[in-house]
Amino acid sequence: MAINTILLDFSVIPSNISNSEERQALQSAVESVLTEYIPSLKLKHSVELDGGFLVLYTGERETLVTLRAFERGLVSCTIEYYKEENEKPLLSFESTRKLERDIREKSHGKKSHSLPSLKRGGIIERYFPTADERILEYDIDKVLYNEKSKYQKILIVHSRSLGNLLVLDDLQNMSESDLIYTETLMQRGKENYQDKEIVILGGGDGALLWELLKEKPKFVTMIEIDEQVMEACRKYLRSCCGTCLDNYNGENYQIIVDDCVKTLKKMIEDGRKFDYVFGDLTDIPLSASPQGEIWDFIRLILDLSFSVLKPTGKYMTHGNGASCPESLKMYESQLQKLNTPVEFSRDHAFVPSFMEDWIFYQVWPLQQ
Repeated sequence: MAINTILLDFSVIPSNISNSEERQALQSAVESVLTEYIPSLKLKHSVELDGGFLVLYTGERETLVTLRAFERGLVSCTIEYYKEENEKPLLSFESTRKLERDIREKSHGKKSHSLPSLKRGGIIERYFPTADERILEYDIDKVLYNEKSKYQKILIVHSRSLGNLLVLDDLQNMSESDLIYTETLMQRGKENYQDKEIVILGGGDGALLWELLKEKPKFVTMIEIDEQVMEACRKYLRSCCGTCLDNYNGENYQIIVDDCVKTLKKMIEDGRKFDYVFGDLTDIPLSASPQGEIWDFIRLILDLSFSVLKPTGKYMTHGNGASCPESLKMYESQLQKLNTPVEFSRDHAFVPSFMEDWIFYQVWPLQQ
């Protein structure tokens, strides 16, 4: 069950709204079309508002139609109704497009636009944001896991095209179709991990650890704070994590359930050094300037990571979408301000579950 919302907008000559007679003719024209599509349509309320008008209608199936006209000539029509899971929709996408055309013609509109029905409030959430805060709709048909841990909301759903999909705090993280994400993060085929000592910061889905273990490293230490994420992925993302989350101690790896900042500081105290550190934590945030808690955390992780890297080591991390050049530029400016002078390169890959091109960074100490 869900609330289905249909959005239409069209533009008219501004006088159709500012002139009282033309305004009444416009309202009557739109109402006559709506009556053909919405069973038992009834006018409930009409009011002049800020140079335009607002009209509310009701109909069968708890339908609410909001008609809003703005004095500069823009008119929006929102149709909301309740729909059970197997119930026939009030308006199909085809009939919505026809409704749009009929309203445009009857109102002598200059242009119009309509969207497929948005489905809100149901058991299954279908909408998640891109890196630059656009909305994506996924073909999700089943919820597999939905719990809130001490640290975050954990959701694993099934997508017909992507397979199982991990969503943390309403942001998509990893799907069964996203091997390219992990391979680009680790620069498979470009970096040699054989007999290397590696640290993974985060990585609770287990995908990076699983792929690195295939490269025959000397030892991998993974530090993940949220054990509940690993428990969920162990059950529902096994095609990504394999068997590496079944045991926290393996022949050449160890998973530490703890705060990575705390663990990195202990590694520094112990004088430990690594060939690679993977920052599989937060994405680069969207912000007007590189200030705030998340940016402070990113800078802290970078400085601590380079304190445990060998002079020939590399820090590997994901950035953000290619659609966010400003945030990427800010991140690159912060790399130049670290306690350790560094150089960096970047790569990119189209990640299926993100539905966008994603940027990855490789950062290493500047050789004096």
